[in-house]
Amino acid sequence: MPVDRDHRQGAAAGGTRPALHASVLDALGQQIVSGDLPVHTVLRIDQLDERYGVSRSVVREAVRVLGSMGLVEARKRLGVRVLPSSSWNVFDPRVIRWRLDGPGREQQLLSLGELRRGFEPVAAELAAEHATPEQCGAMVGAVMQMAVHAKSGDLDAYLKADQLFHATMLDASGNEMLAALKDVVGEVLAGRTHHDLMPATPNPVAVRLHGDVAQAIQSGDGPAASAAMQAIITEASDALRERDPS
Repeated sequence: MPVDRDHRQGAAAGGTRPALHASVLDALGQQIVSGDLPVHTVLRIDQLDERYGVSRSVVREAVRVLGSMGLVEARKRLGVRVLPSSSWNVFDPRVIRWRLDGPGREQQLLSLGELRRGFEPVAAELAAEHATPEQCGAMVGAVMQMAVHAKSGDLDAYLKADQLFHATMLDASGNEMLAALKDVVGEVLAGRTHHDLMPATPNPVAVRLHGDVAQAIQSGDGPAASAAMQAIITEASDALRERDPS
């Protein structure tokens, strides 16, 4: 999967280098999480630069980032070794994206749904206590946009409104640890859309439940906000199981 060699000479240019780095990072990351590069595979930088047609500095930067995610371990004179999934930072949005791009994405989405069940209802309850009027308005506006785009069938626009809703709700919790998980939720929502795991017309029940969360938060009803958020996650998981009964 070589990167465009025409850009090799310009790798140091401000706009080109980040693009090349991202291409190599995505290519290696996807191969590792999919198993195409098995655990304990040893990679050599002097071979990777030829394979992808980029400078060694670009490869080293990609390897450094993969190392920070726990996907590889670089050792002098031994090369770069692929690590087992037990070492991965599974909360990194890029790792989530790569896993959703590979085999077993439905199971990964169900696993992430179980994770969401553990923190989003809590965040919704906290948001009922801490949300600002501006955040309440943003959530209500996001629900209105979801309703509009669900009716028109514009799934990309629906996704953006859905991501905005959840990110705002997590921020509104007032807990920085919960707020830090908004990119995780964003990747889950994007994965459902980009891999055609969403119905052609979003479920009106899902839109209504988002409205219930926004209304409960706005009125300061923590238990109701938590229950409605739990129902959102359950609806999404049930819809996925119906597509993949196994």
